[in-house]
Amino acid sequence: MSTTAVKNTTAKGVTPKPGGLARSRRNEALGLVIPTLIPILALSVIPLFIGVATAFTDSRLARHHETQFIGFENFIKLGSDTQFWQSFGIGMIWAVTVTALQLIGGLSLALLLNTDLRFRGITRVLALIPWAMPPVVVAVMWQMIYSPTNGPLNWLIESLGGPENINWLGDFGLALPAVILVGVWVGMPQNTVVLLAGLQQVPGELLEAAAVDGASTWRRFVSVTLPALRPVIFSIASLSFIWNFNSFGIVYVMTEGGPGGRTMLPMLFTYLEAFKSRNTGGAAAMGDVIVIFLIVILVIALWRQLRPERSPR
Repeated sequence: MSTTAVKNTTAKGVTPKPGGLARSRRNEALGLVIPTLIPILALSVIPLFIGVATAFTDSRLARHHETQFIGFENFIKLGSDTQFWQSFGIGMIWAVTVTALQLIGGLSLALLLNTDLRFRGITRVLALIPWAMPPVVVAVMWQMIYSPTNGPLNWLIESLGGPENINWLGDFGLALPAVILVGVWVGMPQNTVVLLAGLQQVPGELLEAAAVDGASTWRRFVSVTLPALRPVIFSIASLSFIWNFNSFGIVYVMTEGGPGGRTMLPMLFTYLEAFKSRNTGGAAAMGDVIVIFLIVILVIALWRQLRPERSPR
């Protein structure tokens, strides 16, 4: 074989075909994505479609019940269900208040932990403890704190000369603020961690330049830190609102929606409709309404976050 023929053979063996390389990369990507997609499809997407389809039926948790397609009847009934819309309003008060207080508290704690605080490592670990506790444990612990007979909160108030035997979770006016406080306490560490990560990305040069120009601490926070944190704040606020609106476990364990429905959140109302009233078709319609509402909130949040900023004229 001549020298030229050998060179041509070697070149053909080493140089990959462009189409074969692209196909190989595509197969590798599919091999990584498919194992991730399977549980999402099986545990999230398919149940979501089943829930949407159930809302158009008269499905009930009953033996020998033949499910029939009834069109939009469940949604028409839901439109005049005042108890559901009342729970929706309570859910909005709960989600907006808890999200705002979590954000303010988380930002304050993150600013504190971002300083040269003594025992900063231990403080950061302690700040994360509420996040590590299961919701049921948190709810039982706060039930004991709020106990009207032997709770430490009432003991403290009585020791300071305040009123006796306050029924925090049984009073119509106190129950919702009491569970809101628990929601803020348990969700604040998550906001703190995200905002602390954002604070550590704020360029130190900008803060130093502002200090050299004579800007006060508050001015540096308003003019440098807050604008740099804006994408992080917007993202964590949007996600916290969705998570809080879907809250269930803490309120269910603490009050079961009482007293008199004062803490009846939409997800709790839907659960009771499905498993106590056994009206799974109506509960699915409620779930669809909640999902559509949250999708609208998410789309608005993403649109505001991703839209291009207008250039100054």
